[in-house]
Amino acid sequence: MKRSILILMCFLTTTISAQWGTSSIKLGVFSPAATDGGFIIGFDAGQFADKNFSWNVSFDWFHKNYIDKKFIAELNNYYGTTGTINELRAKTNIHDFPVMFNVIVKFPMNPRSQIYLTGGVGGEMLLINFRNFQNPEQDEFEVAFDYNWRVGVGTAFALGTRSEVFTELTYHRSNPGWQYEVEEFDTFSTRYFERSYDMSGIMARVGFRFYY
Repeated sequence: MKRSILILMCFLTTTISAQWGTSSIKLGVFSPAATDGGFIIGFDAGQFADKNFSWNVSFDWFHKNYIDKKFIAELNNYYGTTGTINELRAKTNIHDFPVMFNVIVKFPMNPRSQIYLTGGVGGEMLLINFRNFQNPEQDEFEVAFDYNWRVGVGTAFALGTRSEVFTELTYHRSNPGWQYEVEEFDTFSTRYFERSYDMSGIMARVGFRFYY
């Protein structure tokens, strides 16, 4: 009889966890190749397939003001070094928005802690404010897109029956860009620069996850 009750309780626990939804908020740092590292915030919401496997849809936001050194090198190579004008032309303000579908596989270590592996794929939208080539005091705006993917590992510690705190280290891969057009007034021709932003890099974050 006791064995039957134990089996029934395990079955009910698995069934309930499979029905649980989950959401989390993450805060940390992101260091993409295109720019210096900075603050990143993320949110996700998903569902459990069973007690050790879940999926979610995530949304992140990363913002950075910086000088595009790769673009400076291209300008210096084509036009030669012209004081600080190319640095002014390369001033850039980006807002990065990755949206991804992720899966999480958990490996319990004890009743309150676990490690997990995560991976995801999705799309990325990059909003860019940059300087006009002929008039560097004037701002221009562009939107760039790309596919992305992400893999990572994390550890989680249960705070209660429906909440936990976690740390996560992930590698993110994407490279949105577009073609940048410059009119050459002296030769009446058009020069094209490829403006790409390598948003690949490491994310280190902490967060809180809730179950409902």
